Amino acid sequence: MKSLLFLLIIFNLITFAIFGFDKFLARTNRQRISEKTFLMLAIIGGSVGAVFAQKIFRHKTRKFKYLFWVILSIQFISFELLWAFSSGYKGIF
Repeated sequence: MKSLLFLLIIFNLITFAIFGFDKFLARTNRQRISEKTFLMLAIIGGSVGAVFAQKIFRHKTRKFKYLFWVILSIQFISFELLWAFSSGYKGIF
């Protein structure tokens, strides 16, 4: 279980960094990272990092569709973690 939590933390940090990099690209008028990529990162497990990056970098905050999927992903991941901790799930590692 510890390794799964570690992987989620690392993945959220990577998602956070990618948001910051895209904000840098936006400010320097370079080719940007697609919104589909951000959605996929949030759905796969980087939703917490995405939300923190939105607030800190003030990036992708006006996209309702994007916010909906991020919030949905957070809820899904939270539910899965609650289930894992409450059922005594040992994990695959």
